[in-house]
Amino acid sequence: MRYIRYAFYLVLAICLVTVAMANRGAVTLHLLPEQLAGFAGLPNTLELPLFVIIFGGIIAGLLVGFVWEWLREHKIRSEAAKARRDVKDLEREVVRLKGEKPADQDEILALLEKSA
Repeated sequence: MRYIRYAFYLVLAICLVTVAMANRGAVTLHLLPEQLAGFAGLPNTLELPLFVIIFGGIIAGLLVGFVWEWLREHKIRSEAAKARRDVKDLEREVVRLKGEKPADQDEILALLEKSA
């Protein structure tokens, strides 16, 4: 299985390097619309290779997806935490109830049951 994973990584790396080599040309990236850039007084353009913009878009999309999914699963995580707390409370109660001896039981029989 390890070799299959390494083969997958190798194929992925070859594909990424091929895309990067094919898209080395510099492009101008406008960060803000012209009117807004003039109003804000900020630099408006960047010269970057196209593959940097492509890979940056992929990474940004993945990050947005991960954050969106994490926020969506908040309810599930909180319910699981509550269930874990309930299980621990019930386990403590079971231990406590097993430790108590009934009033009508003989002390010697209670000791024998505890040791068994």
